[in-house]
Amino acid sequence: MIGVDIFIKAALIGAGGTVVLDLWALIMARVLKMPATNWPMVGRWIGNMPRGQFVQENMAAARPVKGEATIGWIAHYAIGIGYGLLLLAIWGRPWIVRPTLLPPMTLAWALLVAPYFIMMPGMGSGIAGSKTPKPNVARLKSVVGHSIFGLGMYATAVALASAWPE
Repeated sequence: MIGVDIFIKAALIGAGGTVVLDLWALIMARVLKMPATNWPMVGRWIGNMPRGQFVQENMAAARPVKGEATIGWIAHYAIGIGYGLLLLAIWGRPWIVRPTLLPPMTLAWALLVAPYFIMMPGMGSGIAGSKTPKPNVARLKSVVGHSIFGLGMYATAVALASAWPE
């Protein structure tokens, strides 16, 4: 049976990876003027799902949703935490006690199926961003973002293993 402390660590690893991803996005936006993911639009997409609208042709033209920014940011962190818990489910307690780089990177790259085949098509960007002006740039941004997230989960796990040992 998994202890509550391991469960909390796994959630913190996912949240930590998400924080690192957000810091990366902030740096990229400020330094290279690359727009970050628009979490309010993600919130609008999610917020329209209870109305039966799972796919939007154009997110900017989609019906606004009250609290869409909050919905988007909460979803972003909930997904990150969920990925941290998935990391625990796959690699278990031994990995959290002695983290290595390959498991979070493998998971982060495998989970590219989510933006490519769920989020992008659902938000009107087509499979793997095929309907965007620069599909390969959209794809590369996802790969880089997921890589940074994986590195962030690893760094968080290393810090937790040191600061909060067994």
